[in-house]
Amino acid sequence: MALTTERFTALDVFRGMTICFMIIVNAPGSGADVWTPLDHAPWIGFTPTDLVFPSFLFAVGNALSFSKKKFETDAAFIGKIFKRTVIIFLLGYLMYWFPFFHREAGGWAFNPLSHTRIMGVLQRIALCYFFGALIVHYCSQKTAVIISVVLLIGYWAFLLVFGEAGKEYTMLGNAGTKLDIVLMGNDHLYHDKGGPIAFDPEGLLSTLTGIVNVVGGFLAGAFIQRKGKNYESVATLFMAGVLLIATALFWAQFFPIAKKLWTSSFSLLTIGIDLLLLGFLVFAIEIKKIQRGTGFFLTFGRNSLAIYLLSELLLTIFQTIWVAPKLSFYDWINQVFYQRVFPGAFGTLVFAICYTMLCWLVAYVLDKRKIYIKI
Repeated sequence: MALTTERFTALDVFRGMTICFMIIVNAPGSGADVWTPLDHAPWIGFTPTDLVFPSFLFAVGNALSFSKKKFETDAAFIGKIFKRTVIIFLLGYLMYWFPFFHREAGGWAFNPLSHTRIMGVLQRIALCYFFGALIVHYCSQKTAVIISVVLLIGYWAFLLVFGEAGKEYTMLGNAGTKLDIVLMGNDHLYHDKGGPIAFDPEGLLSTLTGIVNVVGGFLAGAFIQRKGKNYESVATLFMAGVLLIATALFWAQFFPIAKKLWTSSFSLLTIGIDLLLLGFLVFAIEIKKIQRGTGFFLTFGRNSLAIYLLSELLLTIFQTIWVAPKLSFYDWINQVFYQRVFPGAFGTLVFAICYTMLCWLVAYVLDKRKIYIKI
């Protein structure tokens, strides 16, 4: 059966769900410990929050399965993906530099370029999109799978060979951190809470396994388009998902599941879970025609990049504006309302949901006015 260009609501809902939960986990309230499911695993391990970012890369791959045939020439294809890559990367870089100034000794000081973070969430999305698009455009699906296997095994081998003996999977002993420091410098890496330890969870080396999540999303999207909306498609997605999860759990006995290292077992686990989620959405939305609630997530998905940027920049503004000396608006609203009405970790969840709804409202207005911000 030939590949069609028919849109599948399930794929669009999946993308919208990913954006929704990205905002929720990135905007927990303050004043109490974060609600556990909204927090990443401290190092080795897995939480629901750890699924969000790889799911977005999976959704990027889904989108590629629709756009692959749209380019008439290789030059048009290269030009388009290069432009998108550069824009997304620069947006991510500027987002971390924003608001370009910081408070210092009662005044404001410029954030120097020498201490800006180079990598980040959007930067990883840009690179994974670029290389993932090249792979699926120029290679057959079989070759794409082979390349993915090489990337997963190659990353594992690189950590073992070039990492510090006995500390290959630790924050400072892994080869990825060493490579980032050599190529980008200590001052251009992520420093948790402004501390002295430089470690970037979106480093260069672990981007290799992130590319596999994009390829996995592409293969899933292409398969759904090729096979159509039927029980066989759903069953195949479920079986593939279970197989990948089982493979990941077995591999984890030797190469632990760790989001911050984006280990190969982590990549396979998240692709497997995403296949199960996508299979469920195809069953519920495309076969059983359950539409209730889909509009909420579709609203997020139609301006996904713009709403994600809004959520990050607005949060930074909330944390920059002071309502009292050394008390940001972000901390103040949590102290005077959320932690009083909903004390403890539950209050952080309520704040995250309310903040997400604020972002959804903006997305809703844009959607109603038919304003769609594309790159």
